[in-house]
Amino acid sequence: MSIQFTIPSWYILVPLFLVLIITFVNKTFIRKVFSVEQFVLMLTFTIYSLAVLHLVFFPIDVNIGPFANQTPWYSSINFIPILTIDVITFFLNIVMMIPLGIYLPLLKSSYNSTARIARSVLCVSLCLEVIQLLIRVTLGNGRSTDINDIIANTLGGVFGFLIYTKLRQVKAIRSLTDRFRISGLF
Repeated sequence: MSIQFTIPSWYILVPLFLVLIITFVNKTFIRKVFSVEQFVLMLTFTIYSLAVLHLVFFPIDVNIGPFANQTPWYSSINFIPILTIDVITFFLNIVMMIPLGIYLPLLKSSYNSTARIARSVLCVSLCLEVIQLLIRVTLGNGRSTDINDIIANTLGGVFGFLIYTKLRQVKAIRSLTDRFRISGLF
């Protein structure tokens, strides 16, 4: 027996978005834990995060059974950095993570150094790649796991943080970001 179907992103991401929005509305307008600016920050971060999940994981093509992809799962892992780089994908991964480097110091004030941002984005990127591998192993999805993606994502997060720190040197931008900043969400 062969099982083949596709899971589109909206099956999972739309309900997740609705639950998060209800939570943010509750904490902002009913319990008054967050300001309207912080609500906007969390809303835009949620939209960004869901967009990343959409780009990285979906659609998930489930293909289990005798007609499934017979290529061994370990052949979809690229352990060789830089030499096997796809320049366009590398660049797009950098661009995808730049906003994360900007959001992290706004969401938690302890994200105040390049090293801390690099470690955090590295961990997020590693988690994304491991989840892609698990989906590949369990559901037969055609996504690959690539060390170059981890490098590019980490660079993107660091670039985002460097952009954030340069922009904060302007007094008007610093006062604006201070209104949006959340001291301890995580």
